[in-house]
Amino acid sequence: MRDYHEFLGEILVSEEQLKKRIKDLGAEISRDYKDENDILLICILRGGVLFLTDLMRQIDVPLSVEFMAVSSYGSGNRESTGHVRITLDLISDIHDRNVLVVEDIVDSGRTLSSVVELLSTREPKSLNVCTLLDKSERREVEVPLRYVGFSIPNKFVFGYGLDIDEYYRNLPFIGVVDLKKYDT
Repeated sequence: MRDYHEFLGEILVSEEQLKKRIKDLGAEISRDYKDENDILLICILRGGVLFLTDLMRQIDVPLSVEFMAVSSYGSGNRESTGHVRITLDLISDIHDRNVLVVEDIVDSGRTLSSVVELLSTREPKSLNVCTLLDKSERREVEVPLRYVGFSIPNKFVFGYGLDIDEYYRNLPFIGVVDLKKYDT
C-alpha cells in the first residue's frame, strides 16, 4: 500500500478540530438526554468506530453500545451500489429504548435511510442519528440527522475511521484524496 502523503490533497478536518467538535457534540447529546435513564449508541461498522469511542467518552449520561455492519459498497468501489445489506445485526432488543445511531459519513443517504427504517420497525422510544460528516450535496434520500459534526463538500475523504480500500482508518484527521495522484 502506498504512503498516503503521495495522494493527500489537503487536510479537510484537523485532529484538533475533530477533538473540539466531538467534545461539543458530546455535551449537546448529554444535555438532550439528561432526563433519560440511558441511551443506546448503535455504531455503524467499520467507519464509525473511532468516532464512537471518542464521542462516548464525551457523553455524561448512562449509555450502552451496540454494533451493526451494513454494506452498500462493493470491493474497491468509491460509490454506493444502492443495494443495502445488513451483515451484522444487533444483539440487544431496542424496543422502548433511546437509540442514537452513530455514523461516520452520510452522503447519498441510501444506507442510513435503510438502517433507520429497519430500526424503526423495532419500536424504539426514540431514534436519532449522529454523523461525523454530512456530505449533503450528494443526498439522494433524505435522512433525519439530529447531530452533525461537519458539513463537507463532495470530495473523496479518508482518515479518522474512513478508509481507502480498507486502509488509513487510523489517521487522526480527515484528508481529501487527490484523485489525479491516487489513480496513477
